[in-house]
Amino acid sequence: MSKFDEKVATYEASLEKIDKDGDKQLLRKVTQGLGPSIYNSDANRVACSDKKELQRVVDNFCKKKLGMTDEAKAMDAVQAVCKKYTDRSKHRAVFYYLVVKELGMESHYA
Repeated sequence: MSKFDEKVATYEASLEKIDKDGDKQLLRKVTQGLGPSIYNSDANRVACSDKKELQRVVDNFCKKKLGMTDEAKAMDAVQAVCKKYTDRSKHRAVFYYLVVKELGMESHYA
């Protein structure tokens, strides 16, 4: 098993706690979009307690990657995911996957 597949398996296990019927193909695509950052333990996590971190998710993922223009809607989705994804250590790939689902932007990864 490759390192990438090991990471995806970890993310799938984390996702199953939240969404037993999660879209594993979409999770894999979101993970691929993160590139080498998934191998960096600090960059691989999202801290919901850090407002600057949440703003970076909105700016760098929602706006730049997904093409969102409504910042308030993007921040609402990020906040909703923070409430839903209650693990202390939140994997960025799973967090971004949940943001995509929350925004209904799955077609972006089609």
